Amino acid sequence: MQNRDFIVKRLLYLGNGRKLQSVAKLDDRFEGWGLKVDRYWAHNGEFPASLDGYDGIFLSGSPHGAYEDVPFIHREHDLIRQAADLQIPMLGICFGSQILASALCGKDQVFRRSYCEIGYKDLPVSAAAATDPLAQDWGESVRMFVWHNDEVRAGHPDLVILASSDDCPNQVWRHRTAPAWGIQGHPEITRAQAPVWFEENRERMTIDGGDVDAFIAGADEALDAKIMLTRFAEMVSRG
Repeated sequence: MQNRDFIVKRLLYLGNGRKLQSVAKLDDRFEGWGLKVDRYWAHNGEFPASLDGYDGIFLSGSPHGAYEDVPFIHREHDLIRQAADLQIPMLGICFGSQILASALCGKDQVFRRSYCEIGYKDLPVSAAAATDPLAQDWGESVRMFVWHNDEVRAGHPDLVILASSDDCPNQVWRHRTAPAWGIQGHPEITRAQAPVWFEENRERMTIDGGDVDAFIAGADEALDAKIMLTRFAEMVSRG
């Protein structure tokens, strides 16, 4: 009989963007961390027939809002709730964070801001992070690039806040009972990838009040923020 400890764990990667793979190529990096990654382009209506056999789920960013009346968004809400019932660990970034909160805490949990928060920030870390499986290695603050109009409200009893900013009280959170974590910012972008990503989005970032040339000049590896990604991969690998 094969020992399950030696079975490669499976991660469901849900791509919610206009392309299945983003500049960050985080799906490839999850494979490099020892996971078998099943990629589904949710934005294009692609979903697995079943969650059987999955040890973890990652939810990517998207140009859409979690509150939009779009078929793939409705379907993803259902998948998230099913995964929570099965206690499958989930991690979402940007839209991924927002749709996790929407599915698990209610659609009014996500709202659109009147202006954009954009730029590298040192996010104050809460006391709760010290005992969190993914954020326990952080110090008093964690640096990452943030860029969002949509936001997850703070204050819900099932949301444990792990990090905030001067302009957003809920930058990083975990669910109180479900194994789900959300990150509003973009820890997935490496220093080498950042200039490419900034150039690709120059027009939109400029409209949103960002100084793209300054972002490129100050591109940061944000290593402490990336710990949360590797910790998640380790959690999935343990099964």
